[in-house]
Amino acid sequence: MSLQALLIWSVLGLVAGIIAKLIMPGRQGINPITTVLLGIAGSIIGGKVGSLVNWGVAGEFSIKGIVTAVGGALLLMFVWGLIFKKKA
Repeated sequence: MSLQALLIWSVLGLVAGIIAKLIMPGRQGINPITTVLLGIAGSIIGGKVGSLVNWGVAGEFSIKGIVTAVGGALLLMFVWGLIFKKKA
């Protein structure tokens, strides 16, 4: 993955983190900064997986790119919630 693609997926990840949090509301113990960081990481992971299966091109803004970025962010937020879930 080139530096340009990494930067584009990172910017897309900012948006993906916010969208993922809107899709998955609740108390996962995630503050706004963690949400953005998980969005960026999920975006990069989703972009890489999407490019491996020829569904979306890493470093390109498209509907498929947004879907893979949000999907990756949702997956990471779900895993984060499982690992760091506060017991009531």
